[in-house]
Amino acid sequence: MKKKVLSILMALTMTAGIMTGCGSENATTTESTGTDAQATETTQSDAATETPAATSDALAGLPDAIGDGIIAATPEMYSAIDLSSPYTVQMYLIGDTPNDWDEVLGLINDYLKPFNTDINVTFLSWSDYSTMYSLVLQGGDADLIFTAPWCYMYTEAAKGSFYTLDKDFIANNMPLTNKYQAAESWDETTLSGQTIAVPSNTAQPMGKIVAIRQDIADKYDIKELSSWEDYKNFSLTVAEKETPDSGIYALAAAGDNNELWDVYREQYDTFLALDSDWFDMIYEYKEGQLPTRDDIKLAYEYEPFREYAKDMKEMADAGCWSRSALTNTVTDDDAFGALQGASIAWNASVFTYMRQAEQTDGVTCAAYDITSPHLVGCEAYSNNDMAITASSKMPERAAMVLDIMKMDTYVNHLILLGEEGKHYSMGDNNEYTRIDGAVENYPPMTVSASWAIKNGELSEAGGDEREKAVSDSWEERVVSNPTITFVFDDANVVNEKAAVNTVLSSYVPMLELGLVDDVDATLDKMIEECYAAGLQTVLDEFYNQYDAWLATR
Repeated sequence: MKKKVLSILMALTMTAGIMTGCGSENATTTESTGTDAQATETTQSDAATETPAATSDALAGLPDAIGDGIIAATPEMYSAIDLSSPYTVQMYLIGDTPNDWDEVLGLINDYLKPFNTDINVTFLSWSDYSTMYSLVLQGGDADLIFTAPWCYMYTEAAKGSFYTLDKDFIANNMPLTNKYQAAESWDETTLSGQTIAVPSNTAQPMGKIVAIRQDIADKYDIKELSSWEDYKNFSLTVAEKETPDSGIYALAAAGDNNELWDVYREQYDTFLALDSDWFDMIYEYKEGQLPTRDDIKLAYEYEPFREYAKDMKEMADAGCWSRSALTNTVTDDDAFGALQGASIAWNASVFTYMRQAEQTDGVTCAAYDITSPHLVGCEAYSNNDMAITASSKMPERAAMVLDIMKMDTYVNHLILLGEEGKHYSMGDNNEYTRIDGAVENYPPMTVSASWAIKNGELSEAGGDEREKAVSDSWEERVVSNPTITFVFDDANVVNEKAAVNTVLSSYVPMLELGLVDDVDATLDKMIEECYAAGLQTVLDEFYNQYDAWLATR
């Protein structure tokens, strides 16, 4: 299972300068991606279009920007929607259900009563979502669903699973989104001129770091980590000296080691030109240049992946993680928080799990950026999205609910932070403070919907100084992926791509966990099977579309 590529807490500590830097390079007009669609203009770059007069009147007096004041939705804003009949919007999210979710949802539904609408939410757990996601969309009862490039967005778009959005639909049914959504963000959820999902409303640094049990490191006279080799040495030391006595693994891996691969490849200043399930196309960034087709490779034909897989085998053979890691259902992050693992790799969300671990006396944690001075990537708007399903019985009502979730201050903060006064308190300058018990019952920014509806205006008061130190160190290294507005349309090769993905999903997790007898032989066999399954056909289509897109730059 390819793990969630999240950035739960990054918006909480980033400075305005960094945020601007993330968005500046990508504020371009949208390009379509099919070879016959290169001249098609995306409808959403100028998403702010005319709205019904009654709606315009209801919008008058709202703040000019998110964070400048309270935004409150009213039924009058949705004058184009027939609200005469009650309707329950069926929404599907991924991840675990917070303890206090039912209470929070109850407050949201109370708020929606004047709109004659309520929401029913189903969570697809981390252990189940990979098998259940497509089935939900086939089932026909969903109205809204979380999606992302790493969560089957392109695969399901190719099947026609999502409702296509145009500027008139958004203006009529999502007036707040029409007003406040970053115009350039629509580029990233537009495929062959059709917008298939609503992206998040903030772009932010998303560097990769490792967190460790510093108390364990100190026990073996390891004072700090500054490189990949330092991390590897720490892991091997834990496997040799700590695991036999305490049972604590160096990394309580589960499913794969994709997060470590993200840390490893950051040493090579890489970006993904395509992040689609297991099918990743990678290139090394060269300042001021767009990559050519010759620069972009299937990630597993990129030589550093082979070297990474060899490191993983060395660590697996040494006992850095369980031999049953492929089938483990407890994530490495949860295991770290529960003191079952001595390290994790991810983005700044590691600080959440560090704080969980440190609730036990004697436990201390530390986070290290072991890829300095290399670039820090910027999260795409489209890294987390919400889509209206093609099977929705009332797509307009689903759009209204999503509009309120994204932009209404009260509902947005409920989903992101929980209930004010119980889970958090709000101070000046949109700074919130957690209230005791929030981590256990409603951790901020952990419901998957929150990643898709975040607007970037919130920050945590008195945040973790360790987190701030890491984020501050990124300030001069943030780079936007210059290929972010290229979206691969796999409609012409959907069968071949699915066949290749089946091969990759069978091999890549084993390689990332080092659970193979011979890395070179296994990797070579995987690549051979990929070509037999139609990889060359997919690559030809990818490169043709990329060349057409590149010609428009």
